[in-house]
Amino acid sequence: MARSDLLINLVKAGVNGDTGTFRRTVDAIVAEERGKQHNVLADQIERVVKTTNGNALITAPRPASEGSQRAKDFISEIMPRRKLIDLTLPETTQLATRQLIEEQQRASLLRSHSLEPRHRVLLVGPPGNGKTTLAEAIAESLAVPLWVVRYEGMIGSFLGETASRLKRVFEYARTTPCVLFFDEFDAVGKERGDKHETGEIKRVVTSLLMQIDELPSYVVVIAATNHSELLDRAVWRRFQLRLPLPAPTQKQLTQFVQSLAEKAELNLGVSAAQITKSLGRVSYAEAEEFLLNIMRRVILTQGERPSGEIVREQLKLWTARARSAKEGTGEEKSAGTSTS
Repeated sequence: MARSDLLINLVKAGVNGDTGTFRRTVDAIVAEERGKQHNVLADQIERVVKTTNGNALITAPRPASEGSQRAKDFISEIMPRRKLIDLTLPETTQLATRQLIEEQQRASLLRSHSLEPRHRVLLVGPPGNGKTTLAEAIAESLAVPLWVVRYEGMIGSFLGETASRLKRVFEYARTTPCVLFFDEFDAVGKERGDKHETGEIKRVVTSLLMQIDELPSYVVVIAATNHSELLDRAVWRRFQLRLPLPAPTQKQLTQFVQSLAEKAELNLGVSAAQITKSLGRVSYAEAEEFLLNIMRRVILTQGERPSGEIVREQLKLWTARARSAKEGTGEEKSAGTSTS
């Protein structure tokens, strides 16, 4: 049985002719019943609203409909595996994330006091430092699917096409509790005052803001960006939590490498501090990839070579790769010119 507050909201919306509230409440009831595995009841509710005559207040979202099927073309579903406890996060970011999860898990208590849990999060930081991983960890903690929006299928060349597809994605997300993740959010949330942008992107941003406002609180929408300066000012106000994920310090990177090695039961033969010092300023993703390379070599050599030797070999390769990247970007040349 749906919660009493949802039933009361449904009756009030029907009496007052409030179609917006009616729609959101029906969505919430359907999502809650599906979350309890009451799929038959959820299907019945949707069928009743769908088949009601023209005097009905709304047409409820239909997950099995053609529109919802098309919405799936713009979403990739990821099975959450990363756990929050495994992540290395700034203290304030970790605290805010745990509060968000608690609010979502105890949403009924908040609603009994006429409050809703926070559910709109903006992650800001350079690439490779955990934005996608944090979204996955939040989904894992809440035991809900992680839906990643795919821009390559959504952004169209015709007038109004992108905004229409975006609307479909949000309508589909309302059908069940989930984490809806927008990576590279500046692709769709650009500053509308930018004179170089077309009227189409301005319509997309306006539609995006309206859809975010109308999302029920059981849908946690997480947006990530490497370029926060490009976001529309109104976008910032939509997010209740704005969490930084900066590049790691050497101490944080050392802890991260040590933690990964311990979980993999990998004897590095070299201290984690020495490794991170040799790697230089890298992201968590790059450090993880380095450790994975070592694991591959350890497995393939089947214990015939000491792990310390493998680590030193991989560090040599890493240094050569880093030097090649600098030469490719002209960093060394410009550095040399400045000192001559």
